[in-house]
Amino acid sequence: MSVQDKTAGKRRGQALTGALAGVAVIAVLVAVFVGIKMSDDDEKQSAAATAPAAGAPAQPAPSAPPAQAPVDPALQKKPVVEAGSGDVTKLVVKQLIAGKGPKLAAGQTIRAHYVGVTYADGKQFDSSWDRGEPAEFPVGVGQLIKGWDQGLVGVPVGSRVQLDIPADLAYGENATGGRPAGDLRFVVDVLAAQ
Repeated sequence: MSVQDKTAGKRRGQALTGALAGVAVIAVLVAVFVGIKMSDDDEKQSAAATAPAAGAPAQPAPSAPPAQAPVDPALQKKPVVEAGSGDVTKLVVKQLIAGKGPKLAAGQTIRAHYVGVTYADGKQFDSSWDRGEPAEFPVGVGQLIKGWDQGLVGVPVGSRVQLDIPADLAYGENATGGRPAGDLRFVVDVLAAQ
């Protein structure tokens, strides 16, 4: 191979490397442009979704923010829930920490942490704490066990309450589907409501 052939081969390699570098720079610039364009489109779509159309009737104001009370430091720690003693013949609501917020009304959606145990032996069967975040659900509208629907309405936001629930207001004496049978005890922290 002559010196000219080697020089020409070296130039072709350099030209190829330069071309690939140029293509890479263009690809990066296109990706940045597309990313910015998509971000702008998302913002425009978001603004369009929230803005009323021309001539459309005014939209109702957003719903009120959730009612919250100052959080007692004890509500930031999972409670220890022990077994009960004796028979549970009626729903018993015991306030463990008095909340300073408004009282819950039927139909409100609440955010709450809770621990549920079987009353007789204190064996835990459910806990929002173990899932790492509070649960949200409506109260007083028949979507929960009766003990919760009846026991939580009227409880102030910011409270920790203990609910001792007889079987007929829980899942029953012969519950199925992995639900606990018999009397239950829950400790519920009412964090917010709307």
